Amino acid sequence: MASPVLKVAAAGIRRCSRLALLRAHSTTASLHQGIPASLWKLGRLNHVAIAVPDMERATALYRDVLGATVSDKVPLPEHGVYTVFVELGNTKLELLHPLGEKSPIAGFLQKNRSGGMHHICIEVDDINAAVADLKAKNIRTLSAEPRIGAHGKPVMFLHPKDCDGVLVELEQA
Repeated sequence: MASPVLKVAAAGIRRCSRLALLRAHSTTASLHQGIPASLWKLGRLNHVAIAVPDMERATALYRDVLGATVSDKVPLPEHGVYTVFVELGNTKLELLHPLGEKSPIAGFLQKNRSGGMHHICIEVDDINAAVADLKAKNIRTLSAEPRIGAHGKPVMFLHPKDCDGVLVELEQA
């Protein structure tokens, strides 16, 4: 036979458990009511992009000093950049250097003379569904439609003011 103290404690635990369950259910239910399941899914971090004022020096740092495998320098005139990818095993770094006077990286380097982190790139399983969904949620994009990126796949950049100050690139997985 349980003591009166144990009976009161058990009743309190049951009441707290019911309240916690009700709160969890009501919060979860309100978050999901009227919201269809997403048609796209966020994937892995593809790369972190770093704007560099001297591509040869930056490439040498990662290849010769840090011992990483680096790609050749590739011009991407449609994006106004030169790129070099640094392999890290679980992800990559993308070194960016201006190509042409209208390069977005030239403007970045004018404000940040030493260079620095420019953007992150996250893979998505359906770039078109992701872009349509994010636009419907008032997330601004930097172009009207996805463009072909450095990996030969469609990409879309999301406005940093809508992403906590981070320029986010979505790339088709």
